[in-house]
Amino acid sequence: MGQDRNVDISEDEDKEALKGLSPVPLPPRNIHSHSQQLRATSSGTTTKRHHPGTRKHSLDYIPKPVLSDPFCYDSSSDDDEFCPRSCSPSTTTRSRGGSGEDFFVGAEDDLLMQFQPLPEFIGNGGGTGIFNFPTRSALHAAQPPCLELRPHPLRETQVGKFLRNIACTDTQLWAGQECGVRFWSFEDVYEAGCGLDGRVRRGDEAAAPFFESGNTSPTMCLIIDSANRLVWSGHKDGKIRSWKMDQHLDDANSHFKEGLSWQAHKGPVLSIVTSSFGDLWSGGENGIIRIWPWDAMEKSLSLSQEEKHMAALLVERSCIDLRSQVTVNGACSISSSDIKCLVADNVRARIWCAQPLSFTLWDARTKELLKVFNTEGQMENRADLPSVQQQDQPVEDEMKVRFVAPSKKEKSGGFLQRSRNAIMGAADAVRRVATRGAGAFADDAKRTEALVLAIDGMTWSGCPNGLLLQWDGSGNRLQELHHHSSAVQCFCTFGTMIYVGYASGVIQVLDLEGKLISAWVAHSNPVLKMAVGNGYVFSLANHGGIRGWSIASPGPIDRLIRSQVASKELEYTRRNSFRILVGTWNVGQGRASQDALKAWLGSTASDVGIIVVGLQEVEMGAGFLAMSAAKETVGLEGSAIGQWWLDNIGKALDEGTAFERMGSRQLAGLLISLWVRKNLRKHVGDVDAGAVPCGFGRAIGNKGGVGLRIRVLDRIMCFVNCHLAAHLEAVNRRNADFDHIFRNMSFGRPSNPAAVAGVATSSQTIKGTNAASATTEEPKLDLAEADMVVFLGDFNYRLFGISYDEARDLVSQRSFDWLREKDQLRAEMQAGKVFQGMREALIVFPPTYKFARNQPGLGGYDSGEKKRIPAWCDRIIYRDNRSAPVSECSLDCPVVSSVIQ
Repeated sequence: MGQDRNVDISEDEDKEALKGLSPVPLPPRNIHSHSQQLRATSSGTTTKRHHPGTRKHSLDYIPKPVLSDPFCYDSSSDDDEFCPRSCSPSTTTRSRGGSGEDFFVGAEDDLLMQFQPLPEFIGNGGGTGIFNFPTRSALHAAQPPCLELRPHPLRETQVGKFLRNIACTDTQLWAGQECGVRFWSFEDVYEAGCGLDGRVRRGDEAAAPFFESGNTSPTMCLIIDSANRLVWSGHKDGKIRSWKMDQHLDDANSHFKEGLSWQAHKGPVLSIVTSSFGDLWSGGENGIIRIWPWDAMEKSLSLSQEEKHMAALLVERSCIDLRSQVTVNGACSISSSDIKCLVADNVRARIWCAQPLSFTLWDARTKELLKVFNTEGQMENRADLPSVQQQDQPVEDEMKVRFVAPSKKEKSGGFLQRSRNAIMGAADAVRRVATRGAGAFADDAKRTEALVLAIDGMTWSGCPNGLLLQWDGSGNRLQELHHHSSAVQCFCTFGTMIYVGYASGVIQVLDLEGKLISAWVAHSNPVLKMAVGNGYVFSLANHGGIRGWSIASPGPIDRLIRSQVASKELEYTRRNSFRILVGTWNVGQGRASQDALKAWLGSTASDVGIIVVGLQEVEMGAGFLAMSAAKETVGLEGSAIGQWWLDNIGKALDEGTAFERMGSRQLAGLLISLWVRKNLRKHVGDVDAGAVPCGFGRAIGNKGGVGLRIRVLDRIMCFVNCHLAAHLEAVNRRNADFDHIFRNMSFGRPSNPAAVAGVATSSQTIKGTNAASATTEEPKLDLAEADMVVFLGDFNYRLFGISYDEARDLVSQRSFDWLREKDQLRAEMQAGKVFQGMREALIVFPPTYKFARNQPGLGGYDSGEKKRIPAWCDRIIYRDNRSAPVSECSLDCPVVSSVIQ
């Protein structure tokens, strides 16, 4: 099944490609080869440690300061076996234009003894800078101990029920989700999770027990009304709903129901707040602010359930529309931008309303507008700024006057005049946008994202560039601070402390003067909301996880808690092991038969949990490459031939019965796909894809990389399929291609967009930060944050300083150890120029380049006019998070991989 590779598209020659490579003299030939296949001869089962009734605690990314104590990782609490063990592990065909490797991940010492890992070559230059690896532990010295109310759920399990806001009463934590609301009772937070209706729901297996409402429109905002013992929620359908606070449900099989509800806005309710007079204020799109007087709500709440329609009608008729009150002759005093936040200053009886670039201050008693000012603190008088309606009104009046007895000339003149005005107006708008230039970005950087009132009466606002602004009670800007470069997402206060949540996942604690007290990485995703209750500051991450941080943290008690929890770690720690099969094949625009695919993948997958397949040159040609580049610019990918390969690989793996495809990504001729065995499927998720072109000005995908990132048992694994620059002398260019891919591979787009179709926010996961300095950190690369990274593909590194006949002769003798001395990739890795700190099993198979079509074996090597020297172009190289170059598993390396055969 030999595959003939097409000649690579011509590129500029790199004159300094071989600079720095010293020729290695050919060693004396020896007919004995030291490259022997190492096979496993024993089998066993996975040892599992699990404490019944103890909930799982997820571990997000913890950046790497020096650890004081090593820890195992907490894995799944499920009792399913991942893969049946056979006496001999699978092998995979590595010749005929393709190669593959088996990885054994997460092994314990006794389980690792089942397989004898191949000797490995480790590249230099790892462990520092962007090639450092993340350190994980059950408890981390740079992070306070936390209460894991709801561990990070897999994204695929949250479709249609993503959590987007939280609020706390004295005894409960409420959360707004895309299908209603739910609440946790603080007295149950340490109980084993049972989910809704007593059944464990996927994604909430390790969450504390909770109760859930009936289905509603997505919840946009949530507040606590302690005076009336109610929880108010604003929804995407424009309705405001009330829920009884602290309700106790004896029947776990029923959803709790809403109380009073009414249609408050035509569009979504973006923010709500209660004033010191009991009135409910709500903000929506286009700057709409409405007040719902307490008198009307009180009467409606007293009506029975049968009079629900009458109660809603009573509240709706009592509405006070503030925007209409401050609009005179079409001129409105406030901006038409969406309402971002509403905050009540009950001491001064004022309501703060924040819009992206302006604030309005209202009297809570008289409902009068007190002040309008922008984010710079400058007063704004919008009354003399005519709105669009005001501009159009004179034209309409003029038309009505002239309509009495218009002549054809007047009609024509009026139409031409209006057309001219419209064109000039559009041109003026374009000119204004163009002249703003960098100023537009400056305004956007100071956009208001969050607002909070501190105990001293000062108001704080946060911006996308991390800027914090302090305002006094009259709306005067006092100071601005900048402790973190990431976007401010939310605020929370407790006593004299102000908590700030950032898009980087960092939480900072400030005093009333804005001085930084403490900071830590709370989540691997943006912190969406925070709320105080039961002695904790609860934080909701974008992925749906909720953690509680003691209000005493950071403090001396943290060390005591950490030591006590660490001493009992084995009671809640459990390890699981599974195997990963990785295969790469340059198919040279050909198509494989089903028998070939089964021989390559199907026969080796019997005891494998995850299979990753990388293909190169699936489809080429100038026209296809240009079309592929055009599709990428609008977010499209894939081709009919790429889909053919996915379908046929699925058939070879018995898709639907044994395996399920979790994700794929195609960039021109590059294609990567990932398949998971059915019984491991529920532990795998958060699948994201990325692509980096390297050909023709770093824009065309004839060369480059495609990658998939997955989360397996709370660990992050990345697989990158690469096709690097061709030709013997282009070593430096290949090194540059790898560096470009490593630095620019960003997994910002889900591999399966349908998995996040219900997300109600546009927040993206921001690259993590280094907790050692949470205030001045630099963003880390996606590949640098992963627990395990596997590079596979046609790297195109050749053999140097050897002739075609010499190489072919050594291949015939299987003297691979001598050939390795001529390997460009090994020389570059040893010099620390590429794949820094990564590992490759010593090669025990013949070179995979270059075969004539349909001519397998030694006679298949290119013997034509060019006589291309055989080489190991197809490679699989990886790194895990081991701190030392050893193969044995130890407690300080929760993800350990060994290449076996």
